[in-house]
Amino acid sequence: MTYCEHCCRSHNVGFISTRLAGTDGVSLETAKWADILEKKGFSCFYFAGELDRPADQCHLAPLAHFNHPEIEDINNNVYGVYERGRFVTKKIQDIKDQLKDQLYEFIDKFNIELLVPQNALTIPLNIPLGLAITEILCEQRMPAIAHHHDFFWERQRFLTNAVWDYLNMAFPPHLPGIEHVVINSSADNQLSLRTGISGTTIPNVMPFENSPPTIDEYSSDAREALGIQDDELFILQPTRVVKRKGIEHAIELVHRLGLKARLVISHSAGDEGFQYERRVKDYSDLLGVNTLFVSEIIGERRGTTPDGRKIYTLFDVYPHADLVTYPSNFEGFGNAFLEAVYFKKPIVVNTYSIYSIDIKPKGFSVIEIDGFVTDKAVAETKKVLKDKKLRDKIADHNYEVARCYYSYNVLQRELTNLVNKTTGCNL
Repeated sequence: MTYCEHCCRSHNVGFISTRLAGTDGVSLETAKWADILEKKGFSCFYFAGELDRPADQCHLAPLAHFNHPEIEDINNNVYGVYERGRFVTKKIQDIKDQLKDQLYEFIDKFNIELLVPQNALTIPLNIPLGLAITEILCEQRMPAIAHHHDFFWERQRFLTNAVWDYLNMAFPPHLPGIEHVVINSSADNQLSLRTGISGTTIPNVMPFENSPPTIDEYSSDAREALGIQDDELFILQPTRVVKRKGIEHAIELVHRLGLKARLVISHSAGDEGFQYERRVKDYSDLLGVNTLFVSEIIGERRGTTPDGRKIYTLFDVYPHADLVTYPSNFEGFGNAFLEAVYFKKPIVVNTYSIYSIDIKPKGFSVIEIDGFVTDKAVAETKKVLKDKKLRDKIADHNYEVARCYYSYNVLQRELTNLVNKTTGCNL
């Protein structure tokens, strides 16, 4: 157990989410928050339906996962409809009570003094979990920092529902003692407008204080393993294959470049189905773009596939890329944008709202499209790919901008203020 040097008390933080594993934005940002807090003398513990943290710091609760069959059954009965059956209400309450018991066990087992719900009070993929956390905060008056990544009102699928009572109660709850953190200014405005809650904006960050990883012996053959020839451009789409990522724009761009190139999509469709992935494959075939879907050999950590192939991390792959495409139609923030800047790669960005409002004004230099690929964007992309001096100049400029606005130092400053406010500990 560690102790705070300022007040000589132990401080144990409990992160709660549906899933804290893998490379999704919530899991990645949770790890960054934990890193900052641990350096300040806190001990961090984790509660979720899926976990990849050290076992002695975890409480695994399968019912907390959004893809647990019982939770999926609830979601199927409350979204896209206007009324819910009494049996659904009973199921929600029963599972809520089970999760409450497990949350109390988690709090007691690890002597938790500060709760940090990570998107669990934001996106209603697990309604019983959000209700359980809210009731515990009411019953315990425990200090809490609720970290919100994407609200239900930002997603069309949640707007027709039969659970407005629960959404208004817990997604997010308006309670004393909770500090609310959002990741962009638009979310802050909407949070205040819709709920009366005053939030704090803390953007996603990367460790710009330190140089990015370079190609080492393990990752040196990544380009070859991906099937990219020496005379081909490696264009990386570092996202899942989901509709809002706008991957058609990347395919069209590669087609219109008229250069020998391969578009590499790093992640799978995940939990949003494979219909859009089929659409992307068909569109690639239609335009004659060599598009690679390589999620089976890009994972959370290095390793080996069942058939003996090497598994690379996304950070193993970034240094090999010649260009990063990020043509999303919507993002809560944009981790892939920061990753591309971190690895000093040129970026093609669709001007999604949060980029336009929060990121672009910082002064980044990128190739932009606004809903469709233009001749100008194609010409700018060709110019950057062919001019190494220009490419390096842009990369260095973007890195310095990001160091000012999206570094760990920014997170440490903001998170320190919040912890001081909620716990009374002057870090």
